[in-house]
Amino acid sequence: MVHENVDNLRLDALSEVAAATSTAALKEVEAKFIGKNGSVSGLMKLLGQMKDPEEKKAFGKIVNDSKAEIAAAIEARSASLKDEELAIQFAEESIDITMPGRRPRVGYEHILQQTTNKIKRILGSLGFEYLEGPELEDFKYNFDALNYPPDHPAMDDQDTFYIDDDHLLRTQCTALQGRVFQTRKPPLRCFTVGRTYRNEAVDSTHNHTFHQVDCFMVDEGVSMAHLKGTLGAFARAMFGPEVNIRFRPDFFPFVEPGVDYAISTPKLKGGAWVELGGAGLIHPNILEAHGIDTKKYTGFAFGLGVERIPMMAYGVPDLRYFLENDLRFLQQFRHEPDLG
Repeated sequence: MVHENVDNLRLDALSEVAAATSTAALKEVEAKFIGKNGSVSGLMKLLGQMKDPEEKKAFGKIVNDSKAEIAAAIEARSASLKDEELAIQFAEESIDITMPGRRPRVGYEHILQQTTNKIKRILGSLGFEYLEGPELEDFKYNFDALNYPPDHPAMDDQDTFYIDDDHLLRTQCTALQGRVFQTRKPPLRCFTVGRTYRNEAVDSTHNHTFHQVDCFMVDEGVSMAHLKGTLGAFARAMFGPEVNIRFRPDFFPFVEPGVDYAISTPKLKGGAWVELGGAGLIHPNILEAHGIDTKKYTGFAFGLGVERIPMMAYGVPDLRYFLENDLRFLQQFRHEPDLG
């Protein structure tokens, strides 16, 4: 009677194996009959009820032979089903190689990078060397080396992201000056373009992250006339030949005298004056602190915000648009600003 149960289960298993239409269904049949808790595998528990050793041996052999036969049938059926499923998959995923392909999407440089590229070309053509400084800057280069007094408000926590007492996220690219003066001697013509950070309230004209240009020159006999001539050449190359430049007195700890400079051109805001940045002659205290003879050498420096240029060129009303990564906004600017 027990042997008949084994045979019936074996026949049921073989029948369900043959009827399986997928490898997933076949795995269910395998678990049902010869899995750990399968009906055929479970027959081995009956061995504990048998007293006769010969009967145990014969019954165990029948069960194992049945399991082996079912496993062989499953393996054969699985190979056949895999071939069928693979053929169906190939048919469903086939590609017509005669059809035209999808046109690949073309990326464009960010508008701020396009503006930076133009700035680099112009200042490079004027003989200035491009250098880079770290964004995680030493306190001494960001403030001490630039003649900041200890009580200057820019050194407060409200304006600066401090990492620790000696390190901060640079608030200005002018921090490069001290690093250059420490390793090089005049004559020098250098500039940098990079990201700067200030702990400011974010609005349409202010952001905690922005880009800045800093340019400086140290040589014999450098004067405000050289500064104005250099800024004039830069402005005409950047904004067109009709541009005018205006200097007005201003104060910065690292220059003396200091000025803010603005431009006026019919192509921007109807010829209204637009302030670009600050400039002046490098403060003698800075040069002397780095062993540069101020009786022989003088220098000028100027800086400006990169974002201001495309904002003026395209009438962008909000500084935040440049860093929000909205493709609807960025895809408008596939070419560098044409201001001249």
